[in-house]
Amino acid sequence: MDPRDQLEKAVALQAIASKAKELEDKGADQIDLATFISGAKSELAAQKPDPEKYAQAATSAARWARTNA
Repeated sequence: MDPRDQLEKAVALQAIASKAKELEDKGADQIDLATFISGAKSELAAQKPDPEKYAQAATSAARWARTNA
């Protein structure tokens, strides 16, 4: 992943954390917080994919499939 994308992703993750803290301070329950964080991180991954992590995940999935076939 290019350094600019890494920086943008780090800023976005910090924004997600800040928003989650804000929601928690306003009294959101843990399920709502977990749902928000999960959805926000999924959207971030769709907008800023990391090819290296994708390759690692694909390798792990293939290894698991071979082991459990």
